[in-house]
Amino acid sequence: MGKVAVVYWSGTGNTEKMAAQIAESARKSGKEADVYTSADFKADMADEYDAIAFGCPSMGDEVLEETEFEPMFNECKNKLSGKKIALFGSYGWGSGEWMDAWTEECKELGAILVHDSVIVNYEPADSEEGCVSLGAALAG
Repeated sequence: MGKVAVVYWSGTGNTEKMAAQIAESARKSGKEADVYTSADFKADMADEYDAIAFGCPSMGDEVLEETEFEPMFNECKNKLSGKKIALFGSYGWGSGEWMDAWTEECKELGAILVHDSVIVNYEPADSEEGCVSLGAALAG
């Protein structure tokens, strides 16, 4: 059985809810899924997983959270070439530009994006279908 990591930062709980939905879907699809906050995930842990979902809300001027998530993600970058990943997050303003930029960055790093990113404006009530689909894609 392969393993999936779901790594996230959440300020309001919205991205955390999405992480739980993704992990549950991966488990239902037959994979072991571990959930970590960005404070608990270290770059060397990436080698233990077949696939990783990274989740972060949009902050400030449509950027990743800068004090905890972004430093962790930057440390993981050299582990992403050829790695199956997916991206998710929530936002409260703007148009989701942070996700577009993040997706392009991951493609340039050589990551294999297994699913379109899942983003939600504020509450993740309408994101369950996308999170379930993302979790299944990671498990596939």
